Amino acid sequence: MANPSNQGNAQPGQVRDHTDAAKAHLQQAGNEAKQAAAAAASGLVHAAEDKTDDALASMGQRLSTAAGSLRQVAPRQGVVGSAAGAVADRLETGGRYLQEHGVSDITDDVAGAIRRYPLPALAIAFGVGLFIGIVSRR
Repeated sequence: MANPSNQGNAQPGQVRDHTDAAKAHLQQAGNEAKQAAAAAASGLVHAAEDKTDDALASMGQRLSTAAGSLRQVAPRQGVVGSAAGAVADRLETGGRYLQEHGVSDITDDVAGAIRRYPLPALAIAFGVGLFIGIVSRR
């Protein structure tokens, strides 16, 4: 017969085996949680990018519409007509760009411009930072 005082007492090897098994299960659960969190974050990023792309396309449509409206109301001749036509052309070009390109394309284009023109990019960044600093003090 078994000694009642020894029931429930595990041998040191058994405790180590159970501890190792529990550790392995916890590591696996941790890895699965990390994968689930990464998948959720990736899904959120893609959803946000899709919404931003939609907003940019909508803004592009508005710019194109504004260009058409400007062409209708502006005079066709003279200095004012010439300036209005140039502004309308730029609005239309910008609107088309926003409709045809997404966030990733725009960030690639901005990064390329910064690589091509690093000093003007730094000057612009400094100016924007200075402007934000002045405005935020008020």
